[in-house]
Amino acid sequence: MANVITAGRIILSLPLLCIPLSSVWFYVLYLFCGLTDMVDGAIARKTGTVSQFGARLDTVSDFVFMLICCVRILPRMHLPVWLWAWIIMVALMKAAHIVFVLIRKKKLLSNHNVLNKITGFALFLLPLTLDFVETSGGVAAICVVATLAVMQEMYDTAKGKEVL
Repeated sequence: MANVITAGRIILSLPLLCIPLSSVWFYVLYLFCGLTDMVDGAIARKTGTVSQFGARLDTVSDFVFMLICCVRILPRMHLPVWLWAWIIMVALMKAAHIVFVLIRKKKLLSNHNVLNKITGFALFLLPLTLDFVETSGGVAAICVVATLAVMQEMYDTAKGKEVL
């Protein structure tokens, strides 16, 4: 059941490419996809169906959802150059860490430490606030937490204590 929910997130993310941003349907699908991300792991744990396949599917599903949201939402955000540079720096650090772990451990791992969860939740809320909250301050705050999160991941990997 959990894997069906996770796979459904991939399928339901695709219409977000076509639905007008800030429309009711965009927000309904966006919230539904986000909620499925929050419940699929809990369902897998509760039903005893946690698997490596499910974890990988969740990572792929998260990536597809995030990529589609970035394609739709980032062009709408008018941020100063220094903030775009910070976003790119965090993304490059995260990508470098993923590649490092992939080479070192020969598998794709996703670190679910507390700071990553806070970053993910803040990023999830961000599109819901674009119409009525000043964007630069919120994005800068998220960048602070995201920077600390990726640094924590790197530290945990160096110490051999990845939180999965």
